[in-house]
Amino acid sequence: MNRPRTRTRDERGSSAVLIIGFAAFLAMTIAMVVDASAAYLQRQSLDTLADGAALHGADLGATGRDVYQGGVPDERLELTEAQARIAVRDYLRDVGAYRKYPGLSYDVRVDDTRITVELRAPVDLPLTVPGSPEHPVVGASGSAVVAPE
Repeated sequence: MNRPRTRTRDERGSSAVLIIGFAAFLAMTIAMVVDASAAYLQRQSLDTLADGAALHGADLGATGRDVYQGGVPDERLELTEAQARIAVRDYLRDVGAYRKYPGLSYDVRVDDTRITVELRAPVDLPLTVPGSPEHPVVGASGSAVVAPE
C-alpha cells in the first residue's frame, strides 16, 4: 500500500527568535527595575536631606543662632528668608551634600512661620533603558514650622 507523501515542515529557528525576544524583554525589565530602585533610593536620601535642611533653616533662620543649644527666645520668632537661605546652604555644605550629589541645587521658600526646602539632583542610573531620559533628575522637599508655644 502506497501512502501519499506528506510534506514535513521545517520548524527550526522559530523557537530561537522567541527565546531571543523574551531574553531582550527580560533584560530591559531588569534594567528598568534596577534604575527605578536607584532613583527611589536617591529620592529617599534627598528627602531626608531636605528635612534636615528645613529644620536647620528654621532653627537658624528664625533666630540667627542655634535654638537647640541656646533655647527659644521669649520674643516671637521671625523667620527671615535671607537667614534661612544661608542656614540651608551652610547645612548642605557641612553634611557633604555637594560631594555626595554633584549638581545638587536647592530652593528655599519662607511663608510667615514655615520654611520649605526643595532639593534636585541628577541621578546616576546604573543601567540604561532605551527611551529613558539621558540625564534624569530626582527631587525632594522638606518643610519645618517655627511657632513656639
